[in-house]
Amino acid sequence: MQYQWKLARHLTLYEKYFKLDEYSLSHELFAGGSSPVFTREVFDRGAVVVVLPYDPKRRKVVLIEQFRIGAIDDPGGPWLIETVAGVIEPGESTQQVAMRESVEEAGCHLQRLQAIAEFYVSPGASNEHCSLYCGVVDSDGVAGIHGLADENEDIRVMVVDATEAFAWVREGRIRSAPTIVALQWLELNQARFD
Repeated sequence: MQYQWKLARHLTLYEKYFKLDEYSLSHELFAGGSSPVFTREVFDRGAVVVVLPYDPKRRKVVLIEQFRIGAIDDPGGPWLIETVAGVIEPGESTQQVAMRESVEEAGCHLQRLQAIAEFYVSPGASNEHCSLYCGVVDSDGVAGIHGLADENEDIRVMVVDATEAFAWVREGRIRSAPTIVALQWLELNQARFD
């Protein structure tokens, strides 16, 4: 069954690098009737693509480490180990973003892509929608510092044995949700790449 909702008011509260919208709305209730009009703020992040570069021949993953403002208060510090990721620009497909960002952030070229999942990152407060992929790469020679200077990116690239990366998830060393999802998926699905 498709439930209905009704927008009473929409305001943009803030718009700079990111956008914050306010919605006043009501919606149908599971027990019948409608809710009163209520207000929620939504962090407008839009659509992103995340890709875990994987070298099935060497059984290695390419991970990146960078400063993340959202982790500024993390006791372990705001540098997080993550997968490659980027925002979808107008006119781009998710596959094009995966290819572009893999080169920009990790200096590696994807040979093929395997879709993992699509999901909302934190739908209680944000509209951020994630398309998650695993990308086959040749990790030989992949290393260094990457990123775009005009985006203030300072990204360290690591080529890590997949089994070690899986252990990092279990140990809590990896604290980025899409990276955790991608690595857990790979741990269960490595045979797809044999």
